[in-house]
Amino acid sequence: MRRLRWSALGLRARLMVLGVAGLSVGLALGGVVLLVALGWTLQRTVDEEAFRTADAVARLAGEDALPDPLPVAGGQLRVQVVDSAGRIRAASIDADRLVPMVRPDQLTGTGRQRTVVPGQRLGWEGPVRVVAVPARSAGEPVTVLVGRSTADVRHATQAARTVLLVAFPLLVGLLAVVAWRVVGATLRPVEALRSGAAEITGRDAAGRLPVPASQDEIHRLAVTLNDMLDRLAAARARQRSFLADAAHELRSPLTNMRTELEVAQRLGDRTDWPAVAADLLTDTERLGRLVDDLLLLARLDEQQAKQVDHLRAAEPVELGALLTEVAARRPGPTPAAPALLPGPTPGAPALLPGPTPGAPALLPGPTSGAPALLPGGSGGAAAEPAVPPQAALAADPPVPPESTAAGAGSAVSPGVTAVGSGPAVSPQVTVVTAAGPVWTVGVPDELRRVLGNLVDNAVRHARTRVVLAVEPAADGAYHLVTVTDDGPGIPVADRERVFRRFARLDEGRARDAGGAGLGLAIVRELVRRGGGTVTLDDAHPGLTVRLHLPALPDAD
Repeated sequence: MRRLRWSALGLRARLMVLGVAGLSVGLALGGVVLLVALGWTLQRTVDEEAFRTADAVARLAGEDALPDPLPVAGGQLRVQVVDSAGRIRAASIDADRLVPMVRPDQLTGTGRQRTVVPGQRLGWEGPVRVVAVPARSAGEPVTVLVGRSTADVRHATQAARTVLLVAFPLLVGLLAVVAWRVVGATLRPVEALRSGAAEITGRDAAGRLPVPASQDEIHRLAVTLNDMLDRLAAARARQRSFLADAAHELRSPLTNMRTELEVAQRLGDRTDWPAVAADLLTDTERLGRLVDDLLLLARLDEQQAKQVDHLRAAEPVELGALLTEVAARRPGPTPAAPALLPGPTPGAPALLPGPTPGAPALLPGPTSGAPALLPGGSGGAAAEPAVPPQAALAADPPVPPESTAAGAGSAVSPGVTAVGSGPAVSPQVTVVTAAGPVWTVGVPDELRRVLGNLVDNAVRHARTRVVLAVEPAADGAYHLVTVTDDGPGIPVADRERVFRRFARLDEGRARDAGGAGLGLAIVRELVRRGGGTVTLDDAHPGLTVRLHLPALPDAD
């Protein structure tokens, strides 16, 4: 029940109660210490005064010059000189001359002593402080007794106690009021932060919390919270943009598929269902690639802090062999078979204009080994067969000497495709390896995905060639892998933007250009996950992608 009552109090009240309770305990302890110290100091003063008087009388006794009565200062002292038999030899004017202040059996006879006796024996109220100092008079041992009343000490101590008991509650109440005001002033910026946060949450919009002018912990808290709000707003904006781009990219192939199905449904028997199926399969594959890329990015975001799992899956990878493998996966030239589109009448092929009047257009066909023939715009003469692979390779310009290294090997996987209005040659992919093996550490599938994305991107934009090269680390820390193409390149201002998700330059927004703008984003995430870096440089002409991958420790 007490715990519930305590938790029901506000922070201001709890801080005030704790502060006042602590101050009260401290003041109480201080009062007790003060009273003890005051009593000890006053008692010490009484003892010193009594000993001074006893020492003076002892000197007179040693000189055998004791007057009778003994002179004393003030009315608070009683002096007696007692011999060893307990007889009083001399006394002050107001001291008893028959009964000593201290019984003989209480005196040891050696050393200076102090004791307390009842005041009735001396005619005083309250306890009396008595000191004894040994001396000699006329060759006989005597003892000088000096009694001092402690009434003034008692009165001073009682007065101090009364003042503390009266002032203590008043002081505690004053401190409680001050603590309440001070804690309220301290928590006022916190309440302002709370109100600002409630307003931001209520209107669900970007905003900032009020920052107090004082350079204290509340100021730093407000600055930190505003930075967090900025990060949350940026993350929310990125999430909305990501969702919008993902929805757009997913909607495009779905719209394509729906349009093709609606057209095929309207054409009825005239529909070329194999061609429609091929188009739908292409769109389905595009959807699958997009979904796979989105899932991969989602997994990378989720596992960003789980580097241990990545390190467990990492293993040594030879970069030269990996580059050769990726280049060999590029599709080679495939002569096309005739591909007929549905014509205006059942069974009649559609006519596509060729590059010149009367010349047919070439399209890749579904079967290998035959060119894709379509009737020309006039005469219906068949077009010439597609350029054979050997002729296409011969037409490619050779790789410049500076792109090869001494003792380097190369693996070329060219491809030839005929699209649009005439034959076109796919860029030649060349691999330039080092003289010896170049080992890195990483996940083979991730490295294969990185290089595959870079090669696909380079082939998509290259004019004639793509060069893959690897250079061993000069300092033993990072190997360098470059992917160079002779395409239009990327402006310097856009080289950071292209690594964002769904980021595409204007010239890459055509559907036929390929990806959805996730390839380079995946590359950066995977390379960063493996402890490397990726940058873009000019190739004059074209673009060079530079990968710095960590070298395998103790590769030997």
